[in-house]
Amino acid sequence: MRTIHLKSSLAILLTTILFSCGIASKQAQQSDEKKPLVVFVTGDHEYGSEATMPIIAAELEKNYNMRTVVLKSTPDPMSEENIPGLDVLKQADLAIFFLRWRRLPADQLKPIDEYLKSGKPVMGFRTTTHAFNFPVGHASENWNAFGEFAFGTPPGWGKSGHTHYGHESSTDITVIPAQKANPILTGVPSSFHVRSWLYHVLPDYPPKGATSLMMGKAINPNKTAIENPVAWTWRTHWGGKSFFTTMGHPDDFKEEGLQRLVINAVHWTLNKEIPQKWAGKIAMNVPYRQQ
Repeated sequence: MRTIHLKSSLAILLTTILFSCGIASKQAQQSDEKKPLVVFVTGDHEYGSEATMPIIAAELEKNYNMRTVVLKSTPDPMSEENIPGLDVLKQADLAIFFLRWRRLPADQLKPIDEYLKSGKPVMGFRTTTHAFNFPVGHASENWNAFGEFAFGTPPGWGKSGHTHYGHESSTDITVIPAQKANPILTGVPSSFHVRSWLYHVLPDYPPKGATSLMMGKAINPNKTAIENPVAWTWRTHWGGKSFFTTMGHPDDFKEEGLQRLVINAVHWTLNKEIPQKWAGKIAMNVPYRQQ
């Protein structure tokens, strides 16, 4: 009888453990599902977004209680016509774009279009001003102005005077004094230097209604230069919160000021409280693909 009782007790204990593990697993799954999902859409010929964005994504998961998915051009970053997995945007709480001159098929543009029209927030980096490059007369030619209707940038490279000040130049960044108290700038130094060459977007962009946060001054420009905004917030044509920066060279991301700006902007677009405690500088060592 004692043997039977022992076996019965062990069975009950095992059942209890398995049941408890099942509850814990379900609770963990439910807790994970409550974390915002940030989807990165990458693909460029020059700045290594397929390598820099996963590092940002890992930081968001490790230290800021978020879930992330990083989508990449396939079979390699130079491939302009295929970014698999864009349907995940249906579940995204925030979409972050770092693209350059893609020509995606209509079925891959559709999830992006639906996401934008949902009014959900977006963030964009540097060459996303010219994310798409469809030929004149193409059915998707209007996507060449993606930067304009999603982020308030010029509607493509070379449009409205959109250019830069030469690959040999770099940029001094300063916070606009009137924006020092802006939550996105929490912990961001008032000035720092980045490797990227300044993008010219003035006088028509950022558009009316945008809030410029930081200015850039070209150092060693190849032509007469003026200061230009390098980071701003806006509302998309469908009302979604939008943050854009013309920074994005892989060496730019070594600057702690830019790292802090990006993490803050992610929280701002998601309507989450800006982190008061900084988790620390992010290790970045991504090479630049010389053009």
